[in-house]
Order: sequence, then structure tokens, then C-alpha cells
Amino acid sequence: MILSELLRVRYSVFFLSLILLFSCKTEDEPEVLLRASLITNEDHTWSKAFEFFSKRLEEKSDGRIKLEVYHSEQLSKEIESIRLIQAGVIDMTITASILTNWVDEAVFCELPFLLRDSKDLEKLVNHPISQYMEKEIIKKTGLRPVTYFERGPRHLTSNRPIKHPDDLKGIIIRVPTVPVYVTAWEAMGAKPTPMAFSEVFTSLQQNTIEAQENPLAMIKAAGFAEVQSHLNLTGHVVSWAYPVLGEKQYQAMPDDLKKIFDECAEEMHQFERNLFLKNEQTLAKELKEKGMTFVEVDKDAFANKCTEAIYKSLSPDMQKIYNEILTVTRN
Repeated sequence: MILSELLRVRYSVFFLSLILLFSCKTEDEPEVLLRASLITNEDHTWSKAFEFFSKRLEEKSDGRIKLEVYHSEQLSKEIESIRLIQAGVIDMTITASILTNWVDEAVFCELPFLLRDSKDLEKLVNHPISQYMEKEIIKKTGLRPVTYFERGPRHLTSNRPIKHPDDLKGIIIRVPTVPVYVTAWEAMGAKPTPMAFSEVFTSLQQNTIEAQENPLAMIKAAGFAEVQSHLNLTGHVVSWAYPVLGEKQYQAMPDDLKKIFDECAEEMHQFERNLFLKNEQTLAKELKEKGMTFVEVDKDAFANKCTEAIYKSLSPDMQKIYNEILTVTRN
């Protein structure tokens, strides 16, 4: 009870500090001032895309919309950013399966061994299932997905080769704060530890955790090659993430600015897509040059070890959507 009260007080002070920080207005403040909090550093394609988005919003609106971008968790961690948007303190972030803390359907953004490749992903994001997911996100969280960014496959990094699930026995691996990730890695034999992304590098450095999993772009941008020697090509998740805006913030805009915002969001999608495809061609080479050893793995063995546990962790309604997604992507 005491710990719960301390956490409540800590978050209250944190929220109040940000409210006070952002409450001061200036004479030249634009008609719509937006603030985005990102987990990625300035070198990541997401951060570059948001900087592009900020520039285009200001240009196309003749300065009526301004977007301030704060990268590297300068304002808050991902789950805190969502709460800050809901509280109206900030306005935008990028998120995905962590939304399962509010919306069960968001699990399909990053479900292990559900999608096989970019073709599967494209089929899904252009299907009514995804439109349904986005409506549920708006309804249950008050966050509006404004576009999507494809993510490269997630791979496992470690300080020894891991070719088979048997090699995972007892290894402490950082995972996002998403229950299905815990379920999957426990089923594969590891000891998953949910942790904020900003804490991962130091935890690896101090051997508090022994492994982590992320797309190549995040592995490179976070400098994990400095503290992890092996990159095990598990490819266990093919996924996407949503840049989101508070629904109240969106609806408060005049219709002409909504139109400009939507057009610029589509431009951001294309800009990030081009960066993503270009980066995917060079990331492996760059990580190898930084000393990482790439390890081919038995992907089927990893999938077979956890697929049943993942499926059983889903509610009956989510299992129906899971089966529908398989029908959509496998045909």
C-alpha cells in the first residue's frame, strides 16, 4: 500500500512538472502547438521522420501548426507518454503492442511468429482487421493512429550463440512491458524481464540482464554492439508501430488543419518508408563491422516451442482474430 501511494505521488509530481513546464505561452505561439515524445534517438528513422513531419506541418499550414519533437525519452518512457497524451500534457508518440495494457487487439501489432515477412504485414495493415484495431485503439485509449511504420524483424542479441531454444535455458532477457512477450520467452526457456528501453544498455553493461531482442535499426541506434557480441537471427516478430495523436487534440483542430495534418502524416509515412528500406540494406553490414557475430538459428524450433503457449494466452475473441489473420496472410 505504501509503495502504491509512493508511485502515485511520484507520477503526480511528474505530471505536474510537465504541465507547469508546458503551460507558459508566448505571443508568437502557433494556433496548434503539438509535442511528441519518442523512445528513439535522433539517428533512428522514426526520429528523422518526425523531424520531417514537423517541418512539413509548419510549411503547409503557414506556421499555424508547430510540432516539437523530443527524442531519446527526454520527456517520458513509452507507457508514460501514452498517459501524458491522455492527460493532455503532450500530444504524440510512437507505440505498438504496449497498447495491450488498454486494448487487447493491439497484441497483433507485434505477436511473435504470427507474420512471416513484409508481404504478410502489408496484407494485414490493408485489411479491415487493421481498421477495426485502429478504431478500438481510439475508443479505448483516446489515441488516434495517424499512419504506421513497418519495423524490421526482431532478433535476439546475446554474448554467446543461441541457435536453438535449448540454448536459452535460464538466460535473463529484457522484453517490453507486454504480457505476450513474457509468455513467449518463458515458453522458449528464458527468464524474460520487462524493462523500459532506456534502461537496457546499462542493464546489459552491468550484467543485470544477459540478452535483449529488437529490430536491427534499434540495435544499431542504441549501441548494443558495444555490450553484446552475438546477433541471433530469430526473426521472431515482424511488426509495425503507430505514430499516434491524442484524439481530443485531433478533434480540437479546425477542419482545414485536420486535412493538412492528415496529408503531412501520409508524407511522413512515405518518408520513413524510404529511410527504412534503405537502412535495412546496410544495417547488417554495419553491425558486423562493429564486431557482432551473426548466428543462423533453427527458427522452426523457436516457433514450435512457443506458438501453442501464445495462442492459449489469448482470449477466445482474440483467438478468432488470430485465426482470421492467418487466413488473410497465408492466402
